Amino acid sequence: MATQSYKEVNAEEYIVEEEPFFMPTSDEIDVFQAAYNERVPILLKGPTGTGKTRFVEYMSWKINSNENKVKDIPLVTVACHEDLTASDLVGRYLLDAKGTKWIDGPLTRAVKSGGICYLDEVVEARKDTTVIIHPLTDHRRTLSIDKLGQVIQADDGFLLVVSYNPGYQNAVKDLKHSTRQRFVAIEFDFPDVERETKIIAHESGVDEGISNQLAVLGQKIRNLREHGLEEGASTRLLIYAARLIKQGISPKRACQVALTWGITDEVQIQETVDQIVSSIFE
Repeated sequence: MATQSYKEVNAEEYIVEEEPFFMPTSDEIDVFQAAYNERVPILLKGPTGTGKTRFVEYMSWKINSNENKVKDIPLVTVACHEDLTASDLVGRYLLDAKGTKWIDGPLTRAVKSGGICYLDEVVEARKDTTVIIHPLTDHRRTLSIDKLGQVIQADDGFLLVVSYNPGYQNAVKDLKHSTRQRFVAIEFDFPDVERETKIIAHESGVDEGISNQLAVLGQKIRNLREHGLEEGASTRLLIYAARLIKQGISPKRACQVALTWGITDEVQIQETVDQIVSSIFE
């Protein structure tokens, strides 16, 4: 797998300098580019491991590869979680040797610098946290910093992108309609066997014979979602299995530790997955 090259601006902010590997399945590249040109906020929906984060990195690179761009557009990524507060995104006062000073949060930095702010798994954040993004997703394009008594106008280059996995949604963790209807949505799903074969081979370095077997395995495991499996095998896990195989681990053992034990703790489902693995890697 090729090493990605980034020019770091700070802990969460960077410029993607080399083209990330991304294989489109539809017109998602054109839709994202059109939305960026119009600064329309984007919602990426899809299961874990279907390439949402890689897609954002690819589009960040693509936008910066435009020869007519005025400046580099940084990518600011925030992994959302249940303890994420508004201050984590906007900023806070911190103490140092000279006293108290204000430190901008990642969202504020993106707003000021005109970057792409990517909130990964946004539904994991607290409800009161997601409300602060509302003024950034309509005609106002503003961010309120109550602690400073300021309202910041987003730089022309700023774009907000969020993602979530609909498979995990429930009454507690779901996007409110008042938030959802502020974005255009691009849906992601697992690629077909042919595409996934190429992705696994590229990312792991195994030959296409092995990668094809793993892609077929992934498809078969995902069919178990109708029989009690909560989440199917992600492309990411298939790549992990391929990397282990490349290092000399037997295919059955690699699939056991990367897939069977990784996707479920249910003994009966584990046995079913092992049987599928054995039918492919005899």
